[in-house]
Amino acid sequence: MSSKPLVDVQNSTDNRQITIDKVGVRGVRHPIRVRDQANDFQHTIGDFTLTVELPHNFKGTHMSRFLEALNENKGEISAESIPNLIQSLKERLHAERAHVVVQFPYFMTKAAPVTGKTGMMDYQVKFDANCAGDFILQVQVPVTTLCPCSKEISDYGAHNQRGLVTANIRMSEMIWIEEVVRMIESCASCDLYPVLKRPDEKWVTERAYNNPRFVEDMVREVAMVFDKDSRITWYSIEVENFESIHAHNAYAFLERQK
Repeated sequence: MSSKPLVDVQNSTDNRQITIDKVGVRGVRHPIRVRDQANDFQHTIGDFTLTVELPHNFKGTHMSRFLEALNENKGEISAESIPNLIQSLKERLHAERAHVVVQFPYFMTKAAPVTGKTGMMDYQVKFDANCAGDFILQVQVPVTTLCPCSKEISDYGAHNQRGLVTANIRMSEMIWIEEVVRMIESCASCDLYPVLKRPDEKWVTERAYNNPRFVEDMVREVAMVFDKDSRITWYSIEVENFESIHAHNAYAFLERQK
């Protein structure tokens, strides 16, 4: 019994003369190993978007080859290893340009400020890299912010809320994820902690009260810290406060090329 030839439709010619900037796969979950300042490496789960430029004369791309390139990379993801993955994508897909984005939860052990009780904090991290050598590190850090206006006008107390700081960084040399987290947390009314006993809760409450921050204060304070670090060549900072007494959120953003 003869079998029907398997036609490579993706490799057929397209006559519309339109190059597609990015084509590939998104939502690919894969175990990864990332650099860890305290423990050398840690294992986590990456959510990948892998794309290449598709020339105008090709009808489609070969999706399986993206997964083959990712498997070949053996799960190690860093600023040093991603160029190898990009090169593999270019070679396998016969593409001039390739782009890799991977998002993952990054875990850090954190001790309570008074009792020293420890727990795990997770921070959302993203690596965004392309074949031109551009690499952007994104770190999202949740913080506590206390409203300066509320403190000023109230006879007692002040409202506070959880805020989310999203920092994107280009760097001239390696910066640890932990370093970025600490930079951002140092600018907040107070850190967040996974484990708090009563003495810790008292400390956190009073620290936040003594360090009021608008979203405007947060982006400016983080910018000042980033400006002092010569390894950072460009950054953007986004702060969103999930307001506790308003029906809307407060928001601020700045971007700077150093």
